[in-house]
Amino acid sequence: MSSELILLVDDEPSIIQLARMYFEREGFRIQEAGDGESALEAVAKHRPALIVLDVMLPKLDGFEVCRKLRADGDQTPIIMLTARDEDIDKILGLELGADDYLTKPFNPRELTARAKAILRRSEKTKDSDPKPIHRGDLMIDPAAREVHLASRVLELRTQEFDLLLTLAEHSGRVFTREQLLQLAWGFDFYGQTRTVDVHIAHLRKKLEGSNVKIETVTGVGYKLIA
Repeated sequence: MSSELILLVDDEPSIIQLARMYFEREGFRIQEAGDGESALEAVAKHRPALIVLDVMLPKLDGFEVCRKLRADGDQTPIIMLTARDEDIDKILGLELGADDYLTKPFNPRELTARAKAILRRSEKTKDSDPKPIHRGDLMIDPAAREVHLASRVLELRTQEFDLLLTLAEHSGRVFTREQLLQLAWGFDFYGQTRTVDVHIAHLRKKLEGSNVKIETVTGVGYKLIA
């Protein structure tokens, strides 16, 4: 994983320089883009393993870049960099398909940790052959990383799959947001639990019509029921 390519998209050279330094320290290769149009060109040319994408960009903003990539079927993991917490409401409302987000100013160590967690979780495990999980009309195949709802395949992004798998493995159990961050993302997110709510909202929409539901347990967290 350490030699994988990460595309950094930001029009602030200081942000690019800081992120580059921390990612290269972890052994990653880096490609840069300073505006939305260049970002799309870089994705097509270099096929990065992950994109760190700022919201406020010249030419095309980060929301539009994300929307275009997902509309074209590109499922490259995306970490959005937002200027304020309210921006995540836009990501949720437009359902653009980002895998995660960080609010500026951010801790570069947290950025690299999140990127590594997303890349690690997206790798297929070759040393084990986990059995498919059946919950109601839902079938989750951890080995193939596929989810079938009745007769159709659900298109899930990396973190959506891992979150659903975590809930399904312990159907009926209530998880706090902090527990879901640790289990589905792989490390402590410094108390920024809103990303769980965003992914739960995405999953609920994709599970519409299923007899499997993700329930909110007020004051505690979430559970999956069939």
